[in-house]
Amino acid sequence: MRSMSLLLATMGLAACSTAPEVRSPQAEAHLQKMLDGKVAQQAVDCLPGFRSNDMVVIDDNTILFRDGRKVYRNDLNGGSCNGLGSGHYALLTRQHGQLCRGDIGEVRDLSSGMTVGSCVMGDFVPYVPASG
Repeated sequence: MRSMSLLLATMGLAACSTAPEVRSPQAEAHLQKMLDGKVAQQAVDCLPGFRSNDMVVIDDNTILFRDGRKVYRNDLNGGSCNGLGSGHYALLTRQHGQLCRGDIGEVRDLSSGMTVGSCVMGDFVPYVPASG
């Protein structure tokens, strides 16, 4: 009986694995297009400002935030916002002036308004136009 409990616990942990998901070719092309001609700078903990219409969902694992010619890339910390990249869901955050690493975003179904998941913001990596 004890070995059965251990097996079930191990299977449960395996199901919660945070192994990175493979990005679809369409999502990868979209990401590359958004970052084309830009170079990464040192990651920051928080966005200096955030408006929801400046958010671009690449897929369930990566979100971009536009700020003029600068783009902040956020690879979600410890997992993904399942379904966010489908277009049927929206990301709801509760920030007080800033969106920061560690903030939790809720994934909401646009038709029902129900919360269908959540994810944690990672570091915000600014990408700026390459000087040249």
